[in-house]
Amino acid sequence: MDTPLPVVLAGARGHGRWHLRNIHRLQRAGLVRLAGICEPRPLDEHELDGAGDPPQSADLGALLDATGATGGVAVICTPIHTHTDLALTAARRGTHILLEKPPAPSLAAFRRMADGVHRAGTACQIGFQSLGSHALPAVARLLADGAVGEVTGIGAAGAWARDEAYFRRSPWAGRRRLEDGTEVVDGVLTNPLAHAVATALALDGSPHAEDVTALDLELARANDIEADDTSCVRITTARGTPVTVAVTLCAEQPGEPYVVVHGTRGRITLWYKQDRVLVQRAGHGPTETVHGRTDLLENLVGHLTRGDDLLAPPHRTGAFMRLVEAVRTAPEPRPLPPGSWYAAPGDSGPRRVVKGVDALVHAAAGTLSLFSELEADHP
Repeated sequence: MDTPLPVVLAGARGHGRWHLRNIHRLQRAGLVRLAGICEPRPLDEHELDGAGDPPQSADLGALLDATGATGGVAVICTPIHTHTDLALTAARRGTHILLEKPPAPSLAAFRRMADGVHRAGTACQIGFQSLGSHALPAVARLLADGAVGEVTGIGAAGAWARDEAYFRRSPWAGRRRLEDGTEVVDGVLTNPLAHAVATALALDGSPHAEDVTALDLELARANDIEADDTSCVRITTARGTPVTVAVTLCAEQPGEPYVVVHGTRGRITLWYKQDRVLVQRAGHGPTETVHGRTDLLENLVGHLTRGDDLLAPPHRTGAFMRLVEAVRTAPEPRPLPPGSWYAAPGDSGPRRVVKGVDALVHAAAGTLSLFSELEADHP
């Protein structure tokens, strides 16, 4: 295929603003052109932010047909429960797809999407941006060279803060399902800190659904929501690796999320949003490196024009979807008692802070323990 490729963006508000800026960047580089925007309510001139006056519509299929972008790319950054149908709408028209994470709210919906895309012969990239980090192959080389000995486990920690308004930003935010029963599964493990899970699984070389042999899950919430906001999971992989992820949206002091690979002779820590790697091992001083990153839309363009391998095709997110399914079918998250959290000011109003949760999250990643195994009073 020749560049620039026509790109339609479905979902240009919220996180979609990042995609709009990224499309602008690639348009300036001559790789893509913005062919249209799909939104229930059209963007105004201020929201378009110099994007010109692209066609806009609330109907993705009609927009692809009208703009002639059917052979191009659809970037889908819409509510989780709309992902599968919109991806299939694009695929049936021969349109290639960049689909935001999580790709679907259930394993069945994910398989329906992946099978439909495969039958259509279109390319699909799942929007786990951390999987484009050059730090991942760098860490893989260190592990292959035995830099920290044998891997004994992988931990991941994410301590973020979200205001109570964050969970009121849309009808599906913080929901497990909508009023009509439609699955959403918008929990901390499956959406805001999903990259922690996907990155940890990638570092183990266990991205596929069949790579997961067991899941132990603990879901809790401090906020008045359906979904979880303070949770942990231990995923056992076919390699025998325990992958323990502990995350919260109720941090005392929010910080950068990270993944740590534990070895018999040291450990490797990756701050995946910064592409920063710290190696600590016996007999050596600590070494730190910062790596580059390949943008996933740019990688998709390279796949379509040069045959580059996709960095995050659906089958490489199957293990993550096993977690989504486990969260979907788990009992309702445990509400934390009022004495375990307190209200604090946030950027857009009050937020709930779980006492001691930062230390708990880091301890879980550092010891590969579930919250319950740390014998904490909370969460």
